[in-house]
Amino acid sequence: MDISLTDREADVMQVLWERGPSVVAEVRARLDDPLAYTTVLTILRTLESKGYVGHEEEGRVHRYFAAVQEQAAQQSALRHITGKFFKGSSELLFAQLVSDRKLTKRQVQRMRDLLRSATHSEEE
Repeated sequence: MDISLTDREADVMQVLWERGPSVVAEVRARLDDPLAYTTVLTILRTLESKGYVGHEEEGRVHRYFAAVQEQAAQQSALRHITGKFFKGSSELLFAQLVSDRKLTKRQVQRMRDLLRSATHSEEE
């Protein structure tokens, strides 16, 4: 499934992934930017129309929940970025990540460990 989110939609989804099912006021309170209630409601309804969010009725309010997993959205975003900016090459993406950031020794070691485990799982 290809999951495409605007920045605002991603912010709202992040609240739902972290907090779990929430009403509009709860989502709004967790956002960094002060958005109007109606703006948050519109974003949630848009996400619902895309199939990324669902809701359950609780009396007079709707409690919204993420209908897609955070990891699925991350993988979709990564596929999009890799295809759009790195000619579909994970190697070019990785090279950019390594060269563009000042990584700590611990981060470099964790990346090595991840690469090693990925290599071992391919050999099995």
